[in-house]
Parts: sequence; C-alpha cells; structure tokens
Amino acid sequence: MGTETSAPAPKAVDRAAYQAELDALRIREKAYTREGDAIAAARRRLPMVEVDAGAPLTGSSGRLTLLDAFEGRTQLIAYFQMWHAGHPAADQCEGCTFFNSQVRELSYLHSRDVTYATLCQGPYEVSARYRDFMGWDVPWYSAEESIDTLMAGRGLFMLACYLRQGDRVFETYWTTGRGVEAMDQTYSLLDRTVYGRQEPWEDSPAGWPQTSGSYMRTDGRPTAQWPRLDAGRSDELEATGS
Repeated sequence: MGTETSAPAPKAVDRAAYQAELDALRIREKAYTREGDAIAAARRRLPMVEVDAGAPLTGSSGRLTLLDAFEGRTQLIAYFQMWHAGHPAADQCEGCTFFNSQVRELSYLHSRDVTYATLCQGPYEVSARYRDFMGWDVPWYSAEESIDTLMAGRGLFMLACYLRQGDRVFETYWTTGRGVEAMDQTYSLLDRTVYGRQEPWEDSPAGWPQTSGSYMRTDGRPTAQWPRLDAGRSDELEATGS
C-alpha cells in the first residue's frame, strides 16, 4: 500500500476510546486462549491407534521406516506434503509450500523429545530436489510406497503426530484442511493487522484490500524463497518437471 493516503482505514479516535474498544476485545481474546488450552488438554487425553512402524520411507540414505524417522526421539510430527507427479516446480502445491516453508527452527521441538519431518507423497529423488530448490533443510522423506497406509484416505494433505513405545508406533492425532494452520505464524500475525489476511472469504469492512487470484503465489510461483533463487536452477527444475 506504500504511503497511499486514500486507502480505507478504521475510524480514528482518541487514545481512551481506542483502549476501551481494545479492552473489550481482549476479554474475547482471553476466552479464546483459554478455550484453546482446554482443547489442547482434551487432545492430550485422546486414545491412540497403532500404525505400521515398518511403513517404508525413502530418504537421502535410501530406504528406511517410519520408526527410523523418529531419529531416536519419543514423538514425531509429520507433514504429508502433496505432490503433483509430472508437473514442474511452479505447479507444486502452493498450500503445502506455504505451510511447510514456515517450519524452520526445530531445536525447541527437539528439546521436548519431538522430531519433525516432511513425508512427501511423491518420489524421493524428484521431490528432494524441490526441497533443496526451496532452501528447506528439515528432514524430508518420500512416503510414496506407504501413503495409502499412513494417510488412509484422509484428505490430500495431513499433519499427524506419532508416539513411539520401543519398536511400536502409535498415531495420537491428525488434522487436515485449516487444521494445518498450526504450522504457520504468518496467518496468526496477519490476523492481528488491520487488513487481516486480505483473502476474499474474510469478514472485513467494505473496501478493505483483498488479494486477486492466488493468495499463496507471487508471479505465478509458490511463495517462500522463490525470489531468492537463481534463474539457472529454476530453469533446470522447470525443464525436468521436478
């Protein structure tokens, strides 16, 4: 928006009136936070279901299992990234790219004995090149062989949590759709700005700016680190359809 002065904006009031409105909203925010705490407590009390610890994956060192993906830790958070076979890099899932690009710092998870990994639904060699192209360094595996077992028809993408007990693996939680917003800080921050996410579905005042076309793409490409990549590598990936 730059320095544009004609852009729509909230009504300007004095500090006291502003604070009074904010204080009223804060009551709702605190209730929302407490409800989130209660839901998290219920989530911790869910039953669990055993899954195949030997479900095959492929990583940088070749074949391994779901159990191996724990890296010796007790818990695993896995994001099942969609893959459009035969499509160029720019056509890969913009939503998965958006969410997965925001999980970067893993040391805090590790301090709680939790591993994070991406389980891509496509073949390893091609999808790992996309991971490298995007500049991601989180653990990345292909779950192409076991996707029907691990996802069991639960949508096109999924965030799942697992618990390891010895050599046995149990699924403790899963979500899809807007549930994967748990991976993202961008929306959470945008929700606190005056113009919000700027998406057409939002309940915003008339005239508030909204994106046109895809809200997760810039110049037709998935967001995240695309603008920082050199043209040579981009052309190479486009040509190979990776």
